[in-house]
Formats: sequence, structure tokens, C-alpha cells
Amino acid sequence: MSALADTLPEQVIAQVHQAALEQLQRQAERAGWTAVKAEAEVVRGSRPLPACRTPVTVDGVDTRAPARMRFVAACPGAEGWRYDFVVRGKLSAKVAVLAADVAAGKPLGLADVSLERNDITTVPDALADLAAVDGMSARRSLRAGEVLRPNMLIAALLVKRGEMVRIVAKREQIEVSMAGEALDAGARGAIVRVRNASGTTIRARVIDAGTVEPADLPGAN
Repeated sequence: MSALADTLPEQVIAQVHQAALEQLQRQAERAGWTAVKAEAEVVRGSRPLPACRTPVTVDGVDTRAPARMRFVAACPGAEGWRYDFVVRGKLSAKVAVLAADVAAGKPLGLADVSLERNDITTVPDALADLAAVDGMSARRSLRAGEVLRPNMLIAALLVKRGEMVRIVAKREQIEVSMAGEALDAGARGAIVRVRNASGTTIRARVIDAGTVEPADLPGAN
């Protein structure tokens, strides 16, 4: 909420415009976007905007969609008027973009993505952290230039059901490993069942491609 000492109509418009820009910047900060550029266009209605003898307040009524936000300017003085504004916002920032086509299920590496400026007005969950993308897999076929969003990605399967894996157990400076068969598929950190060389089924945590560690071993992460 902000106040305006002079309350001529054009000054109220400027106040709404500034409130919209601040709202867009807050959204960008929450999303972690960088190099943000925000624009806002206040749409004037057909009803004349009267002056106000006291400071006017401006509040966001619906700011969920930057492309079409609603603000209300209110004159709390004797005039006692309220005026609704529609504001068309626009946001651009540097976000994660695919550098090449990617097939469904293919793990992504840092070489597959880059940070590029894009219009993200209608992409509120665009990813900006390349490290968060590294090692994830594409849920579907993706094309070069697409802005990456969380629903496009899934944790890459490092262990597949039925494949041979290496079971590694570490205790202080001692490391012991043995072969096993994965009975479940899993991404990094997932708990899967593994049948070891003795035929015993154990719970194991996926730590790398084709590598697991006993999940119930004291001191295991």
C-alpha cells in the first residue's frame, strides 16, 4: 500500500503503475530470476477519474497473473471513491533454456542448457538455477529453445530394475563392495530393494549410476 500527497488523476495513474512494477519485481525475486526486466501498462477505464483532496491508496486485488492484474485506487476523503484498474504486466529474465532437442527420458547435463533472456510473463515457474536441472531427465521430448519448467523434468533413474548394481558399504576408512541385482528402479537418494550375492534382499539407497549403499547400515547417509 502507498500514499500520494497530490492526488490529480495522472498522479494516481503513476501510483498504480509503480505499484504494479513493484509487484512484478517481488514475483521475480520469489522465483529467483536474474537480470529481470519488468514493464506495466495501466489500462484506463471509460469512467472519469476524479481528483481527491487526501492521499490516495493503491492495493493489488488480483496479481496472480502478471499479464492481467487488478488494482484498486481509493480516495478515503469526503469524496470517498474507489476506482478499479487493469494493469497489463510483462516480465523477462534470464532463465534455463534447452540448447538442443532432448528425447524423453534422456538425462540432462549442464551442456544441454543455458541461461537466456526470455519473456516469462506466462511462465511463472520458469527455472533459473542450472544446477537444479543437472542430472534430471526429460518427461517428454523437448525442443531446443524451450524454457524449462519443473513439470518438464523428472529425477533421472540411476538404477533400473533387473540390472546388476554395485553395493558399497563404507565404515570409517574401510570400504567393502559386492555385486547385487536391483529389484526396483530408483533415482538418486531413492530407497530400493537389492538382492545381494548371498541371495538376501536388502534395502539400499541409490548414490550413483549403478551404485547403491545399504540403507540400514549404521552411519549411512
